[in-house]
Amino acid sequence: MTRKKSKGNKTAVLENVTNTILSILRKNTGKSFNYKQIAAKMGVDDPTNRNKIIRTLAQLAAKKKIEEVETGKFILNSSVDYYTGILDMTAKGSGYVVVEELNDDVFIPSNKINKAFNGDEVEIYVYKRRRDKKSEGEVTKILKRKKTNFVGVLQLKENFGFVNIQDGKMYTDIFVQRNKIGEAKDGDKVVVEMEDWPEKADSPFGKIIQVLGRPGEHQTEIHSILAQYGLPHEFPSEVEEFANKIDTSIQEAEVKKRRDMRDVTTFTIDPKDAKDFDDALSFRELENGNFEIGIHIADVAHYLEEGTILDEEAYNRATSVYLVDRVVPMLPEVLSNNACSLRPHEEKYTFSAVFEMNKKAEVIDQWFGRTVTYSDARFAYEEAQYVIETTSSEIPADISITDEAYHVDETIASAIMEMDKLAKVMRKKRMAEGAISFDKVEVKFELDEKNEPVGVFFKTSKEANKMIEEFMLLANKKVAEFIGKQKPKKTFIYRCHDDPDDEKLAALQSLVSKFGHKLNLKNKDNISQSLNKLLLDVQGKKEQNLVDTLTIRTMSKAYYSTQNIGHYGLSFSHYSHFTSPIRRYPDVMTHRLLQHYLDGGKSAAEEEYEEKCQHSSQMEGLATNAERDSIKFMQIKFMQEHDKEKFLGVISGVTEWGIYIEIIANKCEGMVRLRDIREDHFDFDQEEYAIVGRKTGKVYQLGDEVYVRVKNADLVKRHLDFTLIGNRNEVES
Repeated sequence: MTRKKSKGNKTAVLENVTNTILSILRKNTGKSFNYKQIAAKMGVDDPTNRNKIIRTLAQLAAKKKIEEVETGKFILNSSVDYYTGILDMTAKGSGYVVVEELNDDVFIPSNKINKAFNGDEVEIYVYKRRRDKKSEGEVTKILKRKKTNFVGVLQLKENFGFVNIQDGKMYTDIFVQRNKIGEAKDGDKVVVEMEDWPEKADSPFGKIIQVLGRPGEHQTEIHSILAQYGLPHEFPSEVEEFANKIDTSIQEAEVKKRRDMRDVTTFTIDPKDAKDFDDALSFRELENGNFEIGIHIADVAHYLEEGTILDEEAYNRATSVYLVDRVVPMLPEVLSNNACSLRPHEEKYTFSAVFEMNKKAEVIDQWFGRTVTYSDARFAYEEAQYVIETTSSEIPADISITDEAYHVDETIASAIMEMDKLAKVMRKKRMAEGAISFDKVEVKFELDEKNEPVGVFFKTSKEANKMIEEFMLLANKKVAEFIGKQKPKKTFIYRCHDDPDDEKLAALQSLVSKFGHKLNLKNKDNISQSLNKLLLDVQGKKEQNLVDTLTIRTMSKAYYSTQNIGHYGLSFSHYSHFTSPIRRYPDVMTHRLLQHYLDGGKSAAEEEYEEKCQHSSQMEGLATNAERDSIKFMQIKFMQEHDKEKFLGVISGVTEWGIYIEIIANKCEGMVRLRDIREDHFDFDQEEYAIVGRKTGKVYQLGDEVYVRVKNADLVKRHLDFTLIGNRNEVES
């Protein structure tokens, strides 16, 4: 498809222009086309998209993928079999490059990788494909390294060393000359920077730029996770100094420029251990019986001036990173925990979305702009939940985040109850319109003073969490609609989420059928309803976490863009991120653009903001990977202390080399290798998601409950191996 219609938006966004042009020329080999003829074949008749076609033709001609045979007329350069793409390495040393023009992934044998690494942007030559054979090629040029810094363990020799990289997709170590080893000692975990790869050398050359510590130690491994993804663990001193010099006091001259909402009942609801509060809610009943509800967000952009070293640092980070034992913030503490944190009994500069709503949760009127607010109270989710469940105005001390009994003002208690009612109406409507209900259980660790895991607990969303979520969604949606529906179009930051992948949905359908569940994939309307029914049906069952995880994986990845395609998972035609500027740079950009347009400004530069969106999406992905790795590390650490125990688990994955087991009690996942199962020789049955014993015919299938014991818990490689004891029925009988 060359055009995709944004949900609820009449303007068609032209996509995959390069691929579509090449496809048209490839199907008409030898025939030349001008931009008007190509536009006609694409069904394009608007100036914006025609200009995009003209620009793309010029770019393709510059890359010699097409030839300009006469002024303004182009044909495919059929002699060119070179393409570009991102290399995705396998653990076996070979790789694949997805070539969009071919609509195919090209296999690259290990002897044709030619010094490229996983994630590198490469040029490849694609061999003439034989009939019924997969496309195959070789790397001819490394266009851009994804990274040049790697984490590994130093093996020191007399006059040199090698750093063994801790990455299953890295096929080589890095050679380090003696004078580039610095203070590192044999066996240290280090960060090594690749400097060169001489033509005749077996390994690349590098220098050690950071010593992380001894492998297996807590601080070493956490810093290793951050370093692996190129994420910092502290701010440069000059950035801290700049932030500390900012005047964070409330100035009367600034207050006069804002809507003063300090007299409106306002409060925050956050996790118990939250240190920054970037959103607050206000509530008051109007004379006409409607409600005025304000969603107030820390005005980070007021302090984060464009072009400063502080803004540059925030942009580079793009997001806060939430590891198991710490937060690596996007902003220094003077802003994140103080000036921009909507702490109780303090006046703050805020950016607000204020709605007049009736009792049917319909928005009657709306207002966006800068405000000054005063937070009357701070609640933990547990406290707000208690109010909702009991409708009492008093919360006992044992569930308060303070040492004293926490007494809730009747006005605030009443506000929470009314807002909870509205949130439930909004959520019900959202679900009816096709939103997907992901209430996945989060694994949390109870840590002691040395950051050792002493317990595991599960975090689930209750009414208080969902109430906050609905009002944040409302603000994000309405802000996006306010700008997105204006004519002419204005550049803005959207949080986009495409339709789920058909192949992944089919695979999910096949898998859940093993547990007796069905999916209706006949049309898009049925898909969301069917997925919601599936997620509801598995609640409380042994396969819940597995099905929740796999269902999420069928979803397309959400990303930031100036090109709005809507948000499938939320079933919104317009959606932005407005509510968390302390921890997300896209929200800062959203605030800046919204204020710019409220002030009557012209549309901002689309290409500039699209580049910033792509950077933000990329950094978000790195942060997510780091967070997952930190959870995995802590799970292994926890299981290391319980290696003598027997655990009940569910088979969560089946492969040709082993079965994955997820422990029911703590969600820790590890592997039982086929070669370690002594009772028989087992073969992998891909169709049945099972392994089958050759002699006994015994079957271990996805979803089966089994007992296991820890065999090996490797903190350095972050790998957990189990010994299989047997099926639950066998062991308990």
